[in-house]
Amino acid sequence: MSTLITNIGELVTNDPHAEDLLGALEDAALVVEGRDVAWVGRAADAPAADTVVDVGGRTVLPGFVDSHSHLVFAGDRSAEFAARMAGESYAAGGIRTTVAATRAATDEQLTAHVGRLVEEMLGQGTTTVEIKSGYGLTVRDEARSLAVARQFTEETTFLGAHVVPAETDPQAYVELVTGPMLEAAAPYARWIDAFCERGAFNADQARAVLAAGAALGLRGRLHANQLGPGPGVRLAAELGLTAVDHCTYLDDADVDALRDAGTIATLLPGVEFSTRQPYPDARRLLDAGVRVALASDCNPGSCFTSSLPFCLAMAVREMGMTPAEAVHAATYVGAAALDRHDVGALVPGRRADLQVLDAPSHVHLAYRPGVPLVRGVWVAGRPVVTAAWG
Repeated sequence: MSTLITNIGELVTNDPHAEDLLGALEDAALVVEGRDVAWVGRAADAPAADTVVDVGGRTVLPGFVDSHSHLVFAGDRSAEFAARMAGESYAAGGIRTTVAATRAATDEQLTAHVGRLVEEMLGQGTTTVEIKSGYGLTVRDEARSLAVARQFTEETTFLGAHVVPAETDPQAYVELVTGPMLEAAAPYARWIDAFCERGAFNADQARAVLAAGAALGLRGRLHANQLGPGPGVRLAAELGLTAVDHCTYLDDADVDALRDAGTIATLLPGVEFSTRQPYPDARRLLDAGVRVALASDCNPGSCFTSSLPFCLAMAVREMGMTPAEAVHAATYVGAAALDRHDVGALVPGRRADLQVLDAPSHVHLAYRPGVPLVRGVWVAGRPVVTAAWG
């Protein structure tokens, strides 16, 4: 079956061969066949299809690709957020609060919670999401967290090296993470990650974790330079990682290393909103030739938002990005940060993951922050969120 989606006011294709960043077309249409995009172009030139969907002049763009989230958890840390808003500082130690609640939760409770958050994301245009473990920190709980995550996405990340559990020797814990815990988690994971930060893991420990994961076929990722300057970003560049996340505190050598290695800087502005840290300087990175992705970092402690439109608006307002750069970062570059070449663009051969905005252009995502603009979402050629066009 083929479907013609037509009367598109603005179609964001992210065609890498287009003259402009978004490959935007006006008065456009696209044809979906099976799971994939089969044709894009002007509505007047559209071929026939089995069914026709008229979106009434609205904007169509690729589904958001959220390349950094922590959805497998239990419990609530709203009191911690309120304390920060009253002037207390954020430190990584709050993770242990969630660890206790997550260990106590049943598989069914964790699955239901992740399902609610994924559904929440889908309603805001996110069609691909990466999900990390990291709130179990035992062999059993890390493995079951990833088994839960795998029900919702193939982009699962083992983050046993999130924080050292209370009353545990750091070196003994690294040996656990790189040994029995990794062996139990690896069948459910595509990626391995480490929190290379003060209060978490140093560069040597993070290197050991990633090396152990690579030996079992897991791709490496890093949390780095979130809470202050540190070695994590340059370690990511040295190892040739696809992406490194946070990148809030960078010096010139960090920026040069990212550019020279081709490592994507995944920025997470929701964290800075929730922790009152300085926002990362996206403009500096882009002007230096570093590729920038945007993701939610949805988690219960430092950033409990599932909304990439919200993060996109913050990136425009606080981080020096244009609306086009922010959309591109949350779609095409987000896909690249997961080493995915089947999503993030609406061009023939890519998967038909798309969203319909009740707006005349992509600019409205930042121009109208907090407004629910998504009126339809398609995943793999199938509508999963629909609303009356009206």
